[in-house]
Amino acid sequence: MSKYLILIFQDEAVARQAEGESISPGYQEFMQRRNGSLLSGAALHPASTATSIRRDGSGGFSVTDGPFAESKEVLGGYFLIEAADLDEALEIAKEVPAGVGVEVRPVRVVS
Repeated sequence: MSKYLILIFQDEAVARQAEGESISPGYQEFMQRRNGSLLSGAALHPASTATSIRRDGSGGFSVTDGPFAESKEVLGGYFLIEAADLDEALEIAKEVPAGVGVEVRPVRVVS
């Protein structure tokens, strides 16, 4: 079994409206249905709470408020799953009731 990260993207305005609400019925149903594959997951605070750190090219860092890029679509949360292969991971990801969409990425395991 391999691990995959499902990154959940949503509209920033929708994310602000949902802030502080309980888990929606759609997500509750997804998590119950796919409980055997879910290793962890969480919703994120709004992008306005993000702090970005970039290397400044001279050995230091530049720290700024906000996400790396301004966009209507923001990273709203994630699920870490375990699946037999990418095809199974994609089938699980298709069930995530995300507003905008999701991105699926294999997790690299290094030793």
